[in-house]
Amino acid sequence: MHVAPAAGGGGDGVVASLTETAASGKGRDHMHTALGSDDLERALGSDDLELFRKDFSASPAYRLAQNAVTRVGADDVALNREVVNTTDHALSISLDDWKVTNQERSGRCWLFAGLNLLRVGAKKAMGLKEFEFSQNYVMFWDKLERANYFLESIIDTAERGTDERTVAFLLDSVANDGGQWNMFVGLVHKHGLVPKAFMPETKSSSDTGRMNAVLRHLLHQGAMRLRRAREHSVEEARAEKVEILAVVYRVLCIHLGTPPERFEWQWIDSDRTFHRDGTLTPCEFAGRYVTVPMDEYVCLVHDPRPTSPMGRTFTVEYLGNVVGAPPVTYLNVEMPVMKDLAVRALESGEPVWFGCDVGKMMSSDLGLWDAELFDYPALYDTSFDLDKADRLIYHETQMTHAMLFTGVDLAEGGARRWRVENSWGSERGKEGFYTMNDSWFDEYVFETAARRSLLSPQLQAALDQAPITLPAWDPMGALAGPGR
Repeated sequence: MHVAPAAGGGGDGVVASLTETAASGKGRDHMHTALGSDDLERALGSDDLELFRKDFSASPAYRLAQNAVTRVGADDVALNREVVNTTDHALSISLDDWKVTNQERSGRCWLFAGLNLLRVGAKKAMGLKEFEFSQNYVMFWDKLERANYFLESIIDTAERGTDERTVAFLLDSVANDGGQWNMFVGLVHKHGLVPKAFMPETKSSSDTGRMNAVLRHLLHQGAMRLRRAREHSVEEARAEKVEILAVVYRVLCIHLGTPPERFEWQWIDSDRTFHRDGTLTPCEFAGRYVTVPMDEYVCLVHDPRPTSPMGRTFTVEYLGNVVGAPPVTYLNVEMPVMKDLAVRALESGEPVWFGCDVGKMMSSDLGLWDAELFDYPALYDTSFDLDKADRLIYHETQMTHAMLFTGVDLAEGGARRWRVENSWGSERGKEGFYTMNDSWFDEYVFETAARRSLLSPQLQAALDQAPITLPAWDPMGALAGPGR
């Protein structure tokens, strides 16, 4: 979004004077005499500060902004009322007739979004109005599988120094809560699913901070042991790994409970009819009630950086959780393609899993996203003109949260706004649902999961190409970070 500085700030003359004075080098005579000439040019001098003060004091608009922002939040002052007043929360297609879920104080958004997608078909299959898969169950296996993935990565990189960038990234990102669609699919395929009643939430599943801190310590300690064992042999390192994972499993059971190996499933549907399925394993339950063809879905991204060609596949080094599962792979597409496939899915009655930079231009109170929701240029009298590619390049944006599209408002020109099911509980947004104006989709949505069969023949063929490997720290892998 390119926005020009607001006019009429009143500080233009002072800014010009500041620039001229700084260029002439005046006002630096009072700097410490021990500084060299290069330091004098680089240091912030007392006369520089005086010019800044004069610039601010000379503008009534700046003083008025200060009076407002020191009393209320900056977003309240900058809120664009025109956007708020012209956004209608009624949409032409709306699928959801259910209550939202709540990930509480954890970064499990990707798991919640994935399970929320799967529960739509499960509810229909069982004739239930409300149903949830156990989010705690899936997180248990993600934590254990991810510990194994991390330790295998440490064995793989044992010959590098701990300050080498990839190793340092692995050590810094251990025991995170976040994840990706492909990682979710790998967990369901390997470990199945259970109804929420058979592994309900615990204190630590809803507030992962202490558990994650313990896991980080154990895995960092384990990394040290593995690197030392690897000096002798891979076999010795892997034997050490099993001992470490036994402790991780114990910690997870203490914090989250022990995942069931099998359970007896029976229920009463919305017509008050009793059903009994007998004893099932989690994989049998998933095979029976996951009606979505998960392997049919591919991850589309919109990465407009010059180094990321459209129509190519990408993967991120060391991004994953289940060793042996298919790698996380993205297909880079133009934004109209991503939107078109999302609309087609919603028209067919399917919600759409997506990843975005959730905190930008968002109001939880209003349940609203818009690319110009807050008029920061007017508030601060300066430009905010990084485009999407530059925000990625200069670390101003990345994927931070996953949710579901559950509706869209279609007009003659296409999609105008989108309905979003979040997993932050019913007290935020409109009973947990949000409205996203299409301008926000362009700027801050990066990824969607779409059916491969809906892609053009050219894009389907592109999926079969060997992916370009991005480094472990690339922002395209950021959704697997701490999460939101």
